[in-house]
Amino acid sequence: MLPVTGYVDRWSVRPGETIRFMISSRGAQPYRARLARIFCGDPNPKGPGYRERAMPCGIEGAHAGAEQPVRPGSRGFVPRLDLATSFSVALTLKPTLLDEAAPQTLLQWQGLSASLHLWIEGRQLRAELASPAGVTRAVLGRALAEGWQDLALARDAAAGVLTLASRPRPDSYGPAPRIAAVETSCPAASLGQGQLMLAASLQRDLSFSGRLERPTVYDGAWPVAALLDAQAGGAAPIAPAALWDFSEGIGTDRITDRGPNGFHGTLENLPTRAVTGAAWSGRHHRWTEAPAEYAAIHFHADDVGDLGWAPSLALTVPADWPSGLYALHLETAEGRDNIPFVIRAAEAGSQARVALLLPTLTYQIYGQYPRREVTETSLPRAEAWGALVEPAHRHPEYGLSAYNTHADGSGVTITSMRRPMPDKRVNQIHRLDESPEGSGTYWLAADTYLIDWLDRRGIACELITDHDLHAEGVGLLNRYSAVLTGQHPEYHTEETRGAIAEFIAGGGRFLYLGGNGFYWKIVPFQGETWAVELRRAEGGIRTWAAEPGEGYHAFDGSYGGLWRRLGKPPQALVGVGFTAQGEYRAEPYRFTDAIDDPRLAFMRAGLEEAVPGTAFGERGLMGGGAAGHEIDRTDKALGTPRHALVLAVGLPQHASFEPANEDRLTQEWPGAREEIIRSDITFFESAGGGAVFSVGSMSFIGALPIDNYENLLARLMENVVRRFADPTPFPWPLPESPL
Repeated sequence: MLPVTGYVDRWSVRPGETIRFMISSRGAQPYRARLARIFCGDPNPKGPGYRERAMPCGIEGAHAGAEQPVRPGSRGFVPRLDLATSFSVALTLKPTLLDEAAPQTLLQWQGLSASLHLWIEGRQLRAELASPAGVTRAVLGRALAEGWQDLALARDAAAGVLTLASRPRPDSYGPAPRIAAVETSCPAASLGQGQLMLAASLQRDLSFSGRLERPTVYDGAWPVAALLDAQAGGAAPIAPAALWDFSEGIGTDRITDRGPNGFHGTLENLPTRAVTGAAWSGRHHRWTEAPAEYAAIHFHADDVGDLGWAPSLALTVPADWPSGLYALHLETAEGRDNIPFVIRAAEAGSQARVALLLPTLTYQIYGQYPRREVTETSLPRAEAWGALVEPAHRHPEYGLSAYNTHADGSGVTITSMRRPMPDKRVNQIHRLDESPEGSGTYWLAADTYLIDWLDRRGIACELITDHDLHAEGVGLLNRYSAVLTGQHPEYHTEETRGAIAEFIAGGGRFLYLGGNGFYWKIVPFQGETWAVELRRAEGGIRTWAAEPGEGYHAFDGSYGGLWRRLGKPPQALVGVGFTAQGEYRAEPYRFTDAIDDPRLAFMRAGLEEAVPGTAFGERGLMGGGAAGHEIDRTDKALGTPRHALVLAVGLPQHASFEPANEDRLTQEWPGAREEIIRSDITFFESAGGGAVFSVGSMSFIGALPIDNYENLLARLMENVVRRFADPTPFPWPLPESPL
């Protein structure tokens, strides 16, 4: 656990509204808090330098600390379940981490004076029934199998017997599996009313990793063979007293009991639903068409959803505070952290006609991204620069990013903002950049170059977030003349991407200042973006792939994957789309002949060097140049407008750069290197007097601060932003070009 850390209840807040900070200090140590407005979050002394402005307020100063709990592991909680004196329990499961040394609870029931525990330990199934009459334990001698299997437990009070049994589901070959069972004497005692936890103990530990399906409770002790047959689709011995059908409410955090008493429950820490169950036939790939084949839930011992911390501090934003990026700095005797957030204008567009749209959905997807070697090598530099030095891989208790796999090897499909994300901070670097002026920034710290540059150039700007855009739609963007993106706006919902498309089509001016943007589709949890889901279906550069039959989101039933595979490639939105990726290296751009086009006269104003062949962006804080790491190119076949102008091209040279997977049909490259491994700076006008400017490089904004923002790339960008902020319409339809 970090010495001190926390999170906010939302990404952005307006003046007059209250934002709450959930803070935990290790050992309940006291901490100090101070608030600052952030301009540059990069601590590199060779760059513009970390820059903030103190914002005195009532929550500053010393505070008593409290250590708030962190309990990873998804589970299902049923607040009431009545057990008869004689009862039977059946369950279908697929364990995915059988070699885990720690016990893994399948279910635990706790009554007033009795308890039942069913768990796996050392690949063996174990049960314990405890009551005032004594404690009975049963251990199944046969090791559990890797695949799907059915379990049964029956307690016959009259006979004084507890029976535990399992049977693997049959595969396509080999003999029919046999039942393994053990019978143990069990003293009689009444059970009655209690609580049930699935996939974890009631103390919320001993978590299970794997899939559970159809937990069922019967009154009376029934032959275990009949119980196992019922789990496998046969007739039940009697009507169940409780049966949790996980095919119900797949897009929710509720579990439904089909029994007569309605012992419904709630899921905690967002396990994965819409996963194939024991009955999956392979004929259906969309769970909404055959929910009975998706009647399983995949629980993970390292799932983290809403930590549920109590609010520690609350700030009501003063009316005169300007829109911008802010951070609450926290410090104890043992360490420090900061919690960034955005203050919006009380009324969108009232402070500025330019907006910077921070890619907070992408921050959230990447939140807690452990990259041990990449991060560890940068820590000595971070310490020397006075930056934060707590990497994500040292704190797995706060969960994982969607770029990681769970301990059982399955992909992380759901990420939450209701937890600390210590790798999404300011005053932070993420990797060792070996270029002469390199910073090694990423995500939020890199996006502050834009904030710093706009402030230093006197260009008024309001900040908004992806989360705001999802909630408010195109009406939010329409309050501005020009909207800029950050360095890596990769992940979007239907709502955010749709709002940007509508803004551009309606005459808005949009500046895409990153690379590998608008790439993957994500879906919010029941319409709320505090948790989002990702299904990496089909192609794309990815660290894991969706399992067969699991390409559709649980949260809304829609198909997942690349926007390109969904018929909405980024080229059709902003003119360029992801084409290649390589190491954290970057090269300069060179102007093409298109820079002489009269349509680009506003870009060339005051820039005598802006002629074909001139290089710019030769230096940068992100890989040593402006065109690099993850890059985009135009492609008219994928929707780049026919009238788009490619005014500059960057050609990364490092051998690590390879084409995106989705461009390959065979093992061969889809074209010559210079056709594929290139970043195109692109401009085009749209109907209604709007325009789009796209750079197509994750390293681009790292070249802005060179020479104190006095370089050709920065001056070109100032011309672009000032013209885009000017309400004068761009010509449409276009005059015929003389070139």
